[in-house]
Amino acid sequence: MLNTGSTGFMLLATSLVMLMTPGLAFFYGGLASKRNILGIMMQSFVSLGLTSILWFFIGYSLCFSGGEGAIIGNLDKMFLHGITPNTLFGNGDIPELVFVAYQMMFAIITPALITGAFANRITFKAYIIFLVLWQLFVYYPFVHMVWGGGLLAQMGVLDFAGGIVVHATAGFAALASVFFVGSRMYKDSKPNNIPLMAIGTALLWFGWYGFNAGSELNVDGITALAFMNTDTAASFAAITWMVIDWFKERKPKFVGLMTGAVAGLATVTPAAGFVSLPVAALMGILGAVVCYFAVHIKNRMEWDDALDVWGVHGIGGVTGTILLGVFASTAINPVGVDGLLYGGTGFFIKELVVVAGASIYAFVFTYIMLIVINAITPVKVSNEEQLIGLDISLHGESAYDSIHH
Repeated sequence: MLNTGSTGFMLLATSLVMLMTPGLAFFYGGLASKRNILGIMMQSFVSLGLTSILWFFIGYSLCFSGGEGAIIGNLDKMFLHGITPNTLFGNGDIPELVFVAYQMMFAIITPALITGAFANRITFKAYIIFLVLWQLFVYYPFVHMVWGGGLLAQMGVLDFAGGIVVHATAGFAALASVFFVGSRMYKDSKPNNIPLMAIGTALLWFGWYGFNAGSELNVDGITALAFMNTDTAASFAAITWMVIDWFKERKPKFVGLMTGAVAGLATVTPAAGFVSLPVAALMGILGAVVCYFAVHIKNRMEWDDALDVWGVHGIGGVTGTILLGVFASTAINPVGVDGLLYGGTGFFIKELVVVAGASIYAFVFTYIMLIVINAITPVKVSNEEQLIGLDISLHGESAYDSIHH
């Protein structure tokens, strides 16, 4: 029986998640250097178009059709075959088309997250190939295995809204990309527009309510819990990061505050509907601390992950998944599992092994894939193109009319 309340809410949640991709573009665009704003924003926006086409064509089918207990689904729902406006999804609360759209928004933002790592360094042609291949061989299998009734779902692995599926895979793919493309010519380029980054952060935080609360696919108490947990973790993480900055650098930094919020959001994502509010607060604090030090290590090692995709999204997703293994509680969500704290040692080990495995796979596959793409078309831009900036050299446009060439 179609539930109009749940359907209305899921359409809203879908719209919120869609807004995260332009939000990400603003976030990255503000952090990029003046000559590379359009290049990095376009990488997010092009995913809106290209991923939607891919999703309609084969993505949805590979993720959510057949393949019980398998690594990938089948092609029965190619071109959304057999899905009519009257086809209901799951327990029949919402039209399947709403679910198709909701999951599509996740598919759009996940590869776009990676782009912050190789800012200013890769060719647009290589990125387009990357966008398609990465979804086919990394994103789709993990969506199917965790959310599509595949192998990991049958093993009892939980991931409420994408700690493993989205953040761990994208974060470690980002790290692999950084190792492959090497450093920028100008590593210490300052953010060109912090207010633009602030708009991006606001849109990401706002959209994340749809990301996490919408993952309940229904409107009930768990939806409300996931919503509150999302905000709580983000708030605690933002303030924690700011305090660490204040303590270490003697000044509270705005960029740090915003980075902390995103770290908290990434950390709570896998656990949003499975843990209590105090745990979400703790996850925000721990997420900020762990991500802060991950970024610190990255700087010490001189890995040029330009916009800290690995340190914030990758490590946030991994941390959140491990903490889910510790703190999940059936007293909070009866359809969940009890974590380590409540005697669920097996569940804890499963989450640990799977998030490690997903991270390693995403890293290794991405690195190999970049070698393959490089054989087809150069992945790295030339030094000359870096010097001019990708906006002009690749796209023939510039963000501001005042930059002289």
